[in-house]
Amino acid sequence: MMDQLHGEYIVIKAKDQGVQVIGLTRGTDTRFHHTEKLDKGEVLLAQFTDHTSAIKIRGRATIMTRYGTVDSGD
Repeated sequence: MMDQLHGEYIVIKAKDQGVQVIGLTRGTDTRFHHTEKLDKGEVLLAQFTDHTSAIKIRGRATIMTRYGTVDSGD
């Protein structure tokens, strides 16, 4: 499924202060490669790339994709 997501965008909107968005690498060893911290109401547009195979979200946020919308941290 990750190959299908390559190039896809997601939108993350923080519901609380300090929501963390963490990009994880591709390859044999999955590692953190980028972290962002969002304040309440901030929006981040993120993309799956050659370097990013997964995105981890800590905290209360709304995540919007072409597949639908989901709330984290509830």
